[in-house]
Amino acid sequence: MTRSMKGPGLFLAQFAGDDAPFNSLEAITKWAAGLGYTGVQIPTFDTRLFDLDKAAGSQTYCDEVKGLCAEAGVEITELSTHLQGQLVAVHPAYDTAFDAFAPAELHGKPAARQAWATDQMKKAATASRNLGLDVSVSFTGSLAFPFLYPWPQRPAGLIEEAFAELARRWRPILDVYDAHGVDIAYEIHPGEDVFDGATWERFLDATGQHPRAAINYDPSHFLLQQLDYLAFIDLYHDRIRAFHVKDAEFLPTGRQGVYSGYAGWVDRAARFRSLGDGQVDFPGIFSRLAQYGYDSWAVLEWECCLKSPEQGAAEGAPFIARHIIELTDKAFDDFAGAETDTARNRAMLGIDR
Repeated sequence: MTRSMKGPGLFLAQFAGDDAPFNSLEAITKWAAGLGYTGVQIPTFDTRLFDLDKAAGSQTYCDEVKGLCAEAGVEITELSTHLQGQLVAVHPAYDTAFDAFAPAELHGKPAARQAWATDQMKKAATASRNLGLDVSVSFTGSLAFPFLYPWPQRPAGLIEEAFAELARRWRPILDVYDAHGVDIAYEIHPGEDVFDGATWERFLDATGQHPRAAINYDPSHFLLQQLDYLAFIDLYHDRIRAFHVKDAEFLPTGRQGVYSGYAGWVDRAARFRSLGDGQVDFPGIFSRLAQYGYDSWAVLEWECCLKSPEQGAAEGAPFIARHIIELTDKAFDDFAGAETDTARNRAMLGIDR
């Protein structure tokens, strides 16, 4: 028996903190391994866990990081550049909010912030190669998202220009990743210009079907949009290179629906939940991914409006392990089969009578 994918993995971003065991890579990897995780996705934007600048310039540092993880009993699944990717493209409406993702000296300086983010993305390509990784995970950023709803009427060409500019910013970065043999698996996510299948196709077309543009599949974002997340796998499985295992629920009422009336997470009709507490059809997802030969990592991204991260993490590893499918090398009706006999087969078909 062989498994269709690797895991369980854990995205460390939501667990990193100033208190042990969450304040160093050595401690947090041992904690994760103790819960049953075999891989960790490392946020490159949290210097308590990882130094991206050093990783891009030092093979020795990367070997030390890999050794530290191996000693704890985990592998590195991918490097995450979600926050830096977000800053590659920021609409002015979000400037103040997204300044928090950049160093303080860049606040209020959108052009300098974008240049820094682009440099960070390129460094992550080098760091990924130094760590022996073929995939990284990120966001696309957004220029058009404030115009999501078609009222007021959008001027002709507005969205096309947004995606053309998005591609102009990303193509040079993707080319660097191509030179290093690394994919960027974008998390398709509301708030990004690429938030569903239609926008993914726009982005892919704008980048000239770039071979390094890939998908980090996260069904929670699709359930909250009421998108068919199983059919999404059918459509785009050839570009899915990473998988965030995250649950969600959509509980519409007479007062709110998908947009959730500006409510906070606890009171939203559309909200994230810990694994098994929501509505996502994980048996269906793991089956589809196995069907299409997905062989990379299944990584828990914990985000829940009710349950503690510690409980969510503890429950997440066995949940993922239970859903990973061991691929069979036998057909269920092999017992009734027979050896190939061309003459018999032609006779059964009425040929050569």
